Amino acid sequence: MRHGVRLGLDPGDARIGVARSDPTGFLATPVETVKRGRGDLQRIKQILREIEEESTLLEVVVGLPRSLKGGENPATAKVREFAAQLGRRVAPVPVRLVDERLTTVSAESMLREQGRKGQDRRSVVDQAAAVLILQHALDTERGSGTPPGELVQTEGNP
Repeated sequence: MRHGVRLGLDPGDARIGVARSDPTGFLATPVETVKRGRGDLQRIKQILREIEEESTLLEVVVGLPRSLKGGENPATAKVREFAAQLGRRVAPVPVRLVDERLTTVSAESMLREQGRKGQDRRSVVDQAAAVLILQHALDTERGSGTPPGELVQTEGNP
């Protein structure tokens, strides 16, 4: 298992859920929800800088929404474009895309089971989904010994 903090993102149309791992890559925890739009990539870059001040930053893991059969769809294209923009902004930090099918549904269910209702649940569901995406990536790497998902190609990261 590679050593270093990973940042996990669940990009949606309105919000971006943000999670981070511990330096050992064992556990993902929520960080915040970033409002989508002007300044969103700058805020994510600021979070990365804050992590780099305290620990080694390894990579950013972005959830890639696929159809239930694993195919690409309009949401997949949006996230690929977001990841490419992010990759250019944070290079040379690597950005990886990992399959995130049903993570928001799972996060909603988990929060409902915890008794979170309405606005309280909506305010943290994106963070919970980011935690699930990142935790799955961590568990996959721990089991396989290889980095998860696909690397986003940028000039700073060929």
